[in-house]
Amino acid sequence: MHWLAYALTSALAAGATAILAKIGVRDVPSNLATALRTCVVLVFASAIVWARGEYPALRELRGRTLLFLALSGLATGISWLAYFRALQLAPASRVAPIDKLSLPLSIALAWLVLAEPVTGRLLLGVALMVIGALLTIAA
Repeated sequence: MHWLAYALTSALAAGATAILAKIGVRDVPSNLATALRTCVVLVFASAIVWARGEYPALRELRGRTLLFLALSGLATGISWLAYFRALQLAPASRVAPIDKLSLPLSIALAWLVLAEPVTGRLLLGVALMVIGALLTIAA
């Protein structure tokens, strides 16, 4: 499957996540909801690894890889905990667009850390998305 198909699938799932999570956190502490969600992700991802026969690659993981995957996991945990709490406190239609303000940060970090190119067209698109997200705050 092409990378764009995966990216669009991710966007569709993330959009559904906001609504499903908003309903799910209605009657439970947000941290507990996040922990339950994480358990589901762990079981689901583990089943895919097992089904695809990818588990032997565990033996080849090295310190740097483990460090960055652990840091990524911590960042994901912080993001999810904050996201679920925000969903308890505000409408999903406001929380989800603000959450997507991670876009300019991701692009800036990709440019600084990974030396990925940044074009004027990309910057314009990011600016328009940021403006759209910020407009949802005042809505």
